[in-house]
Amino acid sequence: MRAVVCHAAELEVVDRPEPTPGPGQVRLEVLRCGICGSDLHARHGIDEWADLAERTGYDRFGRSDQQVVFGHEFCGSVAEYGPKTKGAVPTGTPVVALPLIRYSDGIDTVGLSQHAPGAYAEQLLAQETLMLPVPNGLAPDVAALTEPMAVAWHAVQRAEIKKRQVAVVIGCGPVGLGVILMLKAKGVRTVVASDFSAGRRALAQACGADVVVDPGATSPWAAADAKGHVVSLSAGLELAVGTLEKLDRLPVDWSHVWRAAERLGAGPKHPVVFECVGVPGVIDSIIDGAPLFSRVVVVGVCVGPDRFTPAMAINKEIDLRFVIGYTPLEFRDTLHMLAEGEVDPRPLITGEVGLDGVDAAFTALGDPERHAKILVDPRSSAAEPVPPRR
Repeated sequence: MRAVVCHAAELEVVDRPEPTPGPGQVRLEVLRCGICGSDLHARHGIDEWADLAERTGYDRFGRSDQQVVFGHEFCGSVAEYGPKTKGAVPTGTPVVALPLIRYSDGIDTVGLSQHAPGAYAEQLLAQETLMLPVPNGLAPDVAALTEPMAVAWHAVQRAEIKKRQVAVVIGCGPVGLGVILMLKAKGVRTVVASDFSAGRRALAQACGADVVVDPGATSPWAAADAKGHVVSLSAGLELAVGTLEKLDRLPVDWSHVWRAAERLGAGPKHPVVFECVGVPGVIDSIIDGAPLFSRVVVVGVCVGPDRFTPAMAINKEIDLRFVIGYTPLEFRDTLHMLAEGEVDPRPLITGEVGLDGVDAAFTALGDPERHAKILVDPRSSAAEPVPPRR
């Protein structure tokens, strides 16, 4: 079969043996595979990721001196079952799967390990227990986005955002756009999206952002200013003292009223901020500019060192959360949200290529004005990104 191999940062289409499913595994014919920003980074920075993974106790990540087939955002059709499988899904059925697979000596990340080739190929192996049939006749190009949209759904879930809170999305690449889509699916009424790229701001609008700003011209914090947020330390002190002065006029002990209000969830209004850039300095700029008490959810992956001033975050009581991946339930729920039309990620899809066009697609994705998400169709002959089929 044909596959795109990355070795020493070079991408090459090669012939590889057809994969044979082992115990608990299923061979899939790849229908579509998304090119993820992590793939772009892994081409040149996979060794950094492998080093980080080893520091957390995982030593099966790919390396630049190995042959790695990328591709973890995929939809395929069932072709063959291996031993010790149930075979409940009929052959030919379109499926998606969490990109993890079990071997006798450990679990590998599909598309980021030499042991678990990904879906930049005509075929790949998946774990049967992690495989889900695609419901409602959902198109393969949309089903392939289950994985990245599950990442966005997990971030929104971890944010614990309420419908009346303001969401501020910093960075409108594929991750930020996915977060916008999932925020609107959750019913969040005000989503502010910020990006320097005019093309990505247009996509943010298409994904449902209520306010779209160019941070070079308008502060995203100013765009949400009228929502009653506490924007300065002086205002925070005034709120604390003023609230106590008002409660002190009541004919009951103010502490009982305060305690009851806390049980009901009362407190200063604050936005929930999603950092979707992953570039050094962005977290620091958010802490510096965001209103007091903001919750910051870090979704963008900054692999190198970064720095911020803890005292600023302390003075503003910033709630800083980091997220990764998703749970199996979130993956399943995302698939059904797509299949039932609750979320439409098609605005993200800006191009398609065949296997021979993957290298060109990596280059094209470097231009935020032109592309957000490019899909790989192994049956396509496109050697350059072409408009997606609708």
